[in-house]
Amino acid sequence: MKMQTNLTFLKANKENIKNDLLTLVKAESPSHDLQLLKECESIIKDIFRKHFGSQFTLKEFSTEGNATHLLYEMKNNLKPRILLMSHYDTVWNVGELQLVEEGDVISGPGIYDMKAGLISSIWAINSLINVEKELPFTPVFLFTSDEETGSESSKEIIESVAKTCDAVFVMEPPEAQTNALKTERKGVGQFEIEVTGKSAHAGNHHEDGLNAIVEIAKLIVKLEGLTDYSLGTTVSVGTIKGGSTSNVVPEKARIEVDFRCTSIAEGKRIEHIFNTLTTDDDRFSLLVTGGINRPPLEKNDKNQQLFELAKIAGNTIGMNITESSVGGGSDGNFTSQIGIPTIDGLGIPGDGAHARNEHIQFNSFIDKCAFVAELCMEVSSAKIK
Repeated sequence: MKMQTNLTFLKANKENIKNDLLTLVKAESPSHDLQLLKECESIIKDIFRKHFGSQFTLKEFSTEGNATHLLYEMKNNLKPRILLMSHYDTVWNVGELQLVEEGDVISGPGIYDMKAGLISSIWAINSLINVEKELPFTPVFLFTSDEETGSESSKEIIESVAKTCDAVFVMEPPEAQTNALKTERKGVGQFEIEVTGKSAHAGNHHEDGLNAIVEIAKLIVKLEGLTDYSLGTTVSVGTIKGGSTSNVVPEKARIEVDFRCTSIAEGKRIEHIFNTLTTDDDRFSLLVTGGINRPPLEKNDKNQQLFELAKIAGNTIGMNITESSVGGGSDGNFTSQIGIPTIDGLGIPGDGAHARNEHIQFNSFIDKCAFVAELCMEVSSAKIK
């Protein structure tokens, strides 16, 4: 009965929810644009203040050259802590993608990844505060500003906050098409490799040169050969640069490499291969930098217990909850790796992350908010061991 009341509250506020969502999406926030990120941050603060007033304390984390990460914690509440985690930076340059409404489909920069999830976390808790006499848990919100560029300035904050919590809800969108929650994510690594040879005149003194492009091409073949789909391991050389002009034997060449893995052990194996690379010709010098950026979000007992609670919450409101394994990483990779029960994909259904067809299905918004609210209630009464 309480859940139906919760649904009723959300349905009655459908237009208010949409207004919050459109306001946040209009506040474009490319990861590398500090000024726009700060403007978006201000919008989040306004929305949060509008719904919660002074019920939460705000702690702001900022470092030079980075936008602010916002931590909201409910005051004077020592009950089980649930962290609802979102990022507000996007991959889109300002004006690159338009905000468009076509029926229940709303398209726009970062709406699927992941401003809709951010807004839904606020409304899930808002609905509970308005329906329940007293919350049996402590809601904690963390909104970060650098997820799309690797979470370099927020990683330590994410981990330190997560260590104080009993569970982590990652408000990233569910898997496209299936709408499944994400109980496994691959780990993500990045390497840069530079080969240095010797330049020479391509016509007069070709024999004196050491062609760095040719040498790095040999390495490319080796690295691409590390891809093993049966293990879930992929190695992808994404960029290559080298040489100066066509009539000079190129002295330098550089590649950027992305790799994905399903386990820490596999990640360490791949890292070791990169760190022990050698050139076929020892007259070339080789510089390798990089490593694992995000550990994998692996299936473990705690995460699986959290997923089982998600299925119960789904049954309560008539929603069939399924799970999936995906190749992309999220900040949930960090929290899972340090042992905090983590569940991902709690955001709003849609499609087109990092693509020009980025959109959500707004007709799913109310039910998904209600599901997150119910999951909070389930987790608050359960002991995850």
